[in-house]
Amino acid sequence: MQQWPEPVIHVQSLSESGDRAIPERFIKPPSERVTAHQGPEKTMSIPIIDIGGIANGNKFDEETMRALSNACKEWGFFQLVNHGMNKEIIEKAKEVWREFFHLPMIEKQAFANSPVTYEGYGSRVGVEKNASLDWSDYFFLNIFPKNLRNYEKWPSFPNSLRETTKNYTKEVVKLCMMLMEMLSLGLGLDKEYFREAFGGDEYGACLRACFYPKCPQPELTLGLSSHSDPGGLTVLLSDDHVTGLQVRKDGEWVTVKPVPGALIINIGDQIQVMSNDIYKSAEHRVQVNSEKERLSIALFFNPKGDIQLGRLNSFCLHISLLFSSITLLSMNIGNS
Repeated sequence: MQQWPEPVIHVQSLSESGDRAIPERFIKPPSERVTAHQGPEKTMSIPIIDIGGIANGNKFDEETMRALSNACKEWGFFQLVNHGMNKEIIEKAKEVWREFFHLPMIEKQAFANSPVTYEGYGSRVGVEKNASLDWSDYFFLNIFPKNLRNYEKWPSFPNSLRETTKNYTKEVVKLCMMLMEMLSLGLGLDKEYFREAFGGDEYGACLRACFYPKCPQPELTLGLSSHSDPGGLTVLLSDDHVTGLQVRKDGEWVTVKPVPGALIINIGDQIQVMSNDIYKSAEHRVQVNSEKERLSIALFFNPKGDIQLGRLNSFCLHISLLFSSITLLSMNIGNS
């Protein structure tokens, strides 16, 4: 079995050691640090979209559709409010995963992962020796398809973690299905376009609970290095009280200020490809701080693993968008 190229040192252990300097392997090149080329704090913020009516079973309305489509075209990120998910399930998910990361190390190590599947408790990705590391620990789980779901890899403590995670991911996947319809309609296509392209009911989903411990030198490192997500959609349950996520917009880094109770959604590379680059998969990263720890839970909603993806026919897409614009214009005239 493939193993890590060097001993894994969990970041939480480093944070709790009391050392005032971080190990060299966590120090990022100057050009990658949060402070590099950092000007005044930007006043921009990612869009906030209220889907309360839709989540309650109403039809997709023109204003909400336009807002979501514009957010995906201009940012690739947005915060979703009044999304209809059970608040108790959301809060419980945060609670049980935070409790897990604060278990004794020996209990967490029972679920240590390897580079073979990454499933389980870990602190690094990639098998390159002497690689630059991020200041975070994580737990990775396969959720769908069900044949990849291995409950032996799921933590048995806290006692409610497994059931809570099942309930949470079930709700998020349901939300993703609705968002896929809205994204399809936003391109002037049949609402089932993305769903069918993803493999219908044979989609994939995985979860990554991320823990960012306090860092004595946050200006030298990152919790998660700059990247775009390779899959379809990402639904992030973020910490309401501690910022960390930054999105790259027009060459500048914008810090996301979470709205309490909101979910942060971003477009992945595969949807950008399938939309002919109309929807954007944005670069993002995570900063850490010296005063507070931070927890986030990301669900990655992806196409079926063996499905062949491709771009839309440009002519057909152009016609679809034209008819979509005419329809929205007619709606506006009818409502005026």
